[in-house]
Amino acid sequence: MIENLSFEKPIYVLAPLAGFTDLPFRSVVKKFGADLTVSEMLSSNALAHGSKKTLHMLLKSNNEDPYSVQISASEVDMAKRAVEILNEREGIDVIDLNCGCPVPKVVGHGSGSSLLLNLPLMSDIIKGIKDTSNKSLTSVKMRLGFEDKNHVEIAKMIEGSGADFLAVHGRTRTGKFKAAVDYDAIREIKEAVNIPVIANGDIDSYDKAKWVLEHTGADGLMIGRGAVGSPWIFHQLRTGIQEIDPKLKHEIIMEHFDKMIEFYGSFGVPMFRKHTHTYSKGYRGASVLRNEVNNITDIQEYRDRLDTFFSNGEMA
Repeated sequence: MIENLSFEKPIYVLAPLAGFTDLPFRSVVKKFGADLTVSEMLSSNALAHGSKKTLHMLLKSNNEDPYSVQISASEVDMAKRAVEILNEREGIDVIDLNCGCPVPKVVGHGSGSSLLLNLPLMSDIIKGIKDTSNKSLTSVKMRLGFEDKNHVEIAKMIEGSGADFLAVHGRTRTGKFKAAVDYDAIREIKEAVNIPVIANGDIDSYDKAKWVLEHTGADGLMIGRGAVGSPWIFHQLRTGIQEIDPKLKHEIIMEHFDKMIEFYGSFGVPMFRKHTHTYSKGYRGASVLRNEVNNITDIQEYRDRLDTFFSNGEMA
């Protein structure tokens, strides 16, 4: 097992989430408690063809150790070519294959959860990644099935194909992000395989996280949407402290903003508006703040407004 990633106790993983889990957000989450961060999902085709935008998305923060890169793939050869590109990059510890994304554009290309319809191909891609990679670990993110659940069959195939661990989103592809998460199914997977299993899906609070761990018996939790607007959930889980000091929230929010500006320059200002909206939920005067920042383009003015609001902010 690679240094800093031991499954002897539950590990906490930031799920890849397009448009949110970029380098600035990951670096903040890592600093405040996550064991493992994962890149936004990258197309193996784009990697293999040297897309500058995709290669830029590979960049990691200095504190992201260990670090996982998630790829999507629909062909064995293209997956191998993508891995060969990743092999040239230092600082990547895990290559993760996405077999769960339900987005029509991804499924239409034969990748993401589309692979759940073709388990022999999915197996060949996992084996191809494992055989080609010079990284420490290979992992897979799966759903419970495409339309019907065949989760134990999928998980056993993933294990048999050489994956070192897997993350399970407890819905089928048809369930997208709205159907109830089947935590019993995640528990069934945990009982059926010998590799570590990470539970994922609707983990949006400290209490829910503790319950999911206990109910599923999983080796860890992967949290995505539940961390947007509440990245301190990892701090809560790491320390066992449920109530987060407003000063710590303020510190995290300001650090996130500064990291956005550092990474994106002035473009970080409009990009941070969506984060301002989620961070300010439940605060008095949140709607006024949201309206104000929508019209601010100056970096210092935006920062000052955030600083004032969250240093004095009170919950509604």
